[in-house]
Amino acid sequence: MPSLNSGKVLVTGANGYIAVWIVKTMLEAGFSVRGTVRSASKADHLRNLFKSFGDKFEVVVVPDITNAESFTEYVKDVDAIAHTASPFHMNAIEPDELIIPAVEGTLSVLKAAEAHGPSVKRVIVLSSTAAVLGPYSGTPLDESHWNQDSIDEVKAKGRDAANHMKYRASKTLAERAAWEWYEERKSKLGWDLVALNPPFVFGPFLHEVASPEQLNTSAHDWYFNIVKGKLSPDGYVNGGACWVDVRDIATAHALALKTEAAAGRFIVAAGAFKWQDFATPAHAIDAKVPEGNPSAYDPSTVQHGVVYNSTKSKSVLGLKYHTVEETTKDTLQDFEIRGWL
Repeated sequence: MPSLNSGKVLVTGANGYIAVWIVKTMLEAGFSVRGTVRSASKADHLRNLFKSFGDKFEVVVVPDITNAESFTEYVKDVDAIAHTASPFHMNAIEPDELIIPAVEGTLSVLKAAEAHGPSVKRVIVLSSTAAVLGPYSGTPLDESHWNQDSIDEVKAKGRDAANHMKYRASKTLAERAAWEWYEERKSKLGWDLVALNPPFVFGPFLHEVASPEQLNTSAHDWYFNIVKGKLSPDGYVNGGACWVDVRDIATAHALALKTEAAAGRFIVAAGAFKWQDFATPAHAIDAKVPEGNPSAYDPSTVQHGVVYNSTKSKSVLGLKYHTVEETTKDTLQDFEIRGWL
């Protein structure tokens, strides 16, 4: 599809941690944005946050994203869609608490775009590296990999599956459903599909959050591990995963519209980390933040449980990533303004 440098973008779940940054980035890139939220109470913060953009931003209420008809009126005049609305927590009892809204919500957006979105040129689905994660032998995982293990565990154990496996299965099944649906119809569609796959997302906040306890899962972990030092000495040195700055995944959404060749899956990951990688610069910036366990940590010899290959995001989208130091500095500054340090 041709690149998009202007027009209107529908952003679902617009009040979420990542989504608010997507809205901001799209507006600053010259797009108009229509954001959806689940209830009217979620709309006021967004209207106030983006009031300087005037009528280039609007927010509408979509109570049930699994109902395709909910999006009928809201896709008719948009040029692109960024679908971010999907549950992300580790508290589900039944796997379907996560799987059904993830899968059906994604399909609802695609069906609405097909039936009622004549001007839509590109749909972006915010997926996750949870949909990529698989057996790791030391070679970075790329866009060709899919997470089958989580699906298998959920099928075998049901509610007794590990909570993180339930979440990973929901993301994998949702993205697979999107691609299967798209591949069956792409010859008849006037738009193409992009999936963006980030790992743990860190960085400063724009969404409405009253306390650290209410932060989303990845940001909650960063706050309590780094700022509050809830890790064991061993946890700083051996605990970790892969990460990306929230502003980079937002930028990736804008680039996915502006880049003609941006079709398919894109891993959007800054790199692998151990918690000590963030603790060291955080303590240097603010001595109140625990130093972790620096004497036991040698970054030159560290072994990571998994690494992702984000070359495609750099070569095709032209994405540049924030460093650990930049993200740490900006996140601590945000916490300080909020009185959370």
